[in-house]
Amino acid sequence: MPDPLIRSSDEIEYESVDAADGLEKGVLIDEDDDAPNFAIRRFVLEAGAEVPKHTNAVEHEQYVLEGEYTVGIEDEEHEVAAGDSLLIPAGTVHWYRNEGDERGAFLCAVPNGDDAIELQE
Repeated sequence: MPDPLIRSSDEIEYESVDAADGLEKGVLIDEDDDAPNFAIRRFVLEAGAEVPKHTNAVEHEQYVLEGEYTVGIEDEEHEVAAGDSLLIPAGTVHWYRNEGDERGAFLCAVPNGDDAIELQE
């Protein structure tokens, strides 16, 4: 059984995501913190940023924290805004595009373990 943990926001380090200019990821909690089942990550999608079509080996549950941006899922595009929630099943083609003037941010919960990302052409 893991010990309870509280992490301050100033402890979170954000890194650029190689696959997309203008996308940063901060890991809030994951298996390195003894979380037994899930990881929670925070992504920041800068104005003008675009994440290419890709799939993930694991499901994603997302919650939009701020901003408005487009999420493509399979053959449909959806405009999302703060307060919206998404489920992206494992293996589903998806992408992101922020055409607005303000950044977007979202939380993403995923199961612990390998999450192979495959870019689509």
